[in-house]
Amino acid sequence: MADMFFVESPYVTYTKDSIEAQYSYQTTEVFQENGKVKVKPCSTKFTFCTERKVPKLGVMLIGWGGNNGTTVTAAVLANKLGLSWMTKTGSKDANYYGSLFQASTVCLGTGPAGDYYVPFKDLLPMVNPNDIIFDGWDISSMNLADAMQRAKVLDWELQEQLRPHMRNLQPRPSIYIPAFIAANQKDRADNVLQGSKFEQQIRKDIQDFKTKSGVDKVIVLWTANTECFCDVVHGINDTAENLMKTVLQGGEMSPSSMFAVASILEGCAYINGSPQNTFVPGVIDLAMKHNVFIGGDDLKSGQTKIKSVLVDFLVSAGLKTVSIVSYNHLGNNDGKNLSAPQQFRSKEISKSNVVDDMVQSNPILYKPSEKPDHCVVIKYVPYVGDSKRALDEYTSEIMMGGINTIVLHNTCEDSLLASPLILDLVILTELCQRITFRTESDPEFQTFHSVLSILSYLCKAPLVPAGTPVINSLFRQRTCIENILRACLGLPPQNHMHLEHRMQRSFVTNRTADHNGKFMLSCVACLVVRISTIFLI
Repeated sequence: MADMFFVESPYVTYTKDSIEAQYSYQTTEVFQENGKVKVKPCSTKFTFCTERKVPKLGVMLIGWGGNNGTTVTAAVLANKLGLSWMTKTGSKDANYYGSLFQASTVCLGTGPAGDYYVPFKDLLPMVNPNDIIFDGWDISSMNLADAMQRAKVLDWELQEQLRPHMRNLQPRPSIYIPAFIAANQKDRADNVLQGSKFEQQIRKDIQDFKTKSGVDKVIVLWTANTECFCDVVHGINDTAENLMKTVLQGGEMSPSSMFAVASILEGCAYINGSPQNTFVPGVIDLAMKHNVFIGGDDLKSGQTKIKSVLVDFLVSAGLKTVSIVSYNHLGNNDGKNLSAPQQFRSKEISKSNVVDDMVQSNPILYKPSEKPDHCVVIKYVPYVGDSKRALDEYTSEIMMGGINTIVLHNTCEDSLLASPLILDLVILTELCQRITFRTESDPEFQTFHSVLSILSYLCKAPLVPAGTPVINSLFRQRTCIENILRACLGLPPQNHMHLEHRMQRSFVTNRTADHNGKFMLSCVACLVVRISTIFLI
């Protein structure tokens, strides 16, 4: 944890091992009674406990030799080594731009000079990405230095500096079932597992990595090719029992689901960074039975992230978006694989559902079951490589029959946007493994649900527990992460009301700085205002 701030409150206790915070969770219940809609404010008392010791984290990537795998590994090495390199526009330094935790801030509170911001990573004890140890699997045997060169993502001078550190990184043989990915991937498949008991070898690989590297925890993440959707079949993959029976009998299963099974059985969290339906009901059931986190689906990095912001803005502003057309072309191996119809269909589904909750939130604009026309096109153009081009057209109805059209062109280096998200996913997942909580009515500490929906901000098609709402609005997703982490410190959610600045006579009576450079915010308790004293060092 950052030593830069300390929460002083009777509701927060720091020990050598943990931070324990009492927190009042405020919600609003809406129900109908006798033909009337009634609204009832509710409060639930929570106790959050966060382990302070940060473990040594190992991350195993499926598709380690691909563009994302090589780029995220290279980025961590470059940051750890403090590398700089020359480009045609000047010198560049290694950084983690694009990472929610490493490169963005949150408002901690208000001080003498106004709002006080701290790095997101300093809210709670988190893994430093420089300390992550990587390993993984790939159907290509190419070492990571050569695979980095093949990917054509990083500047050449940087690659030359990284090559000595990456040439000895060799992907482990992976599962290759041709029916699940495009036929054009066959020429890369020279590093594949033989036989049928794949999950046993994957489990041995995880055990081997953990033993040899000395890591305390392993998180497994799929960043390999998009697979075609697989059918949910009764008696095959619909329950944990049937799924394990299928595994033991050597029945067919998608590679991503097989990796998920092996990871869960090893007690390792598993994250799906691609759009296919890895998490069939049997896999979810297995994760819940073993109390292991799973999360996904599909990294939300470029066009879809913008879409989840723009449509939220349009609908919230009372503008009726009636048509969304999204065109992409890219030339990396992801684009090559997606040029096959079945794999494209997986991606199309994950990119198309991103606006559903925002549309459903406004019954003034949209009738039940009404939603915008939404078309997604992806084309493979080898020349552009990892530099993905996206063109979006948003058409909305405005006042009195008017039409508003917004057209965006977005050029994004795909793997350089995806790699920080991989780091955020594993860092947040690891943090959640150290957080437990309880309520007054249920005094036994529990963890988050195995389906780790707090990861939604980072995913195109968020996986959530059955029967719970899917949130795609980017602002709401980020606010969720921030406020849960604040709750772990006994801090109220950021509500942006700023009542102290909107009154003739403010309730804020004293803002002082002490002689050691610390500052303190003192509030007079009145009605809904809760006293909160924060020391910043």
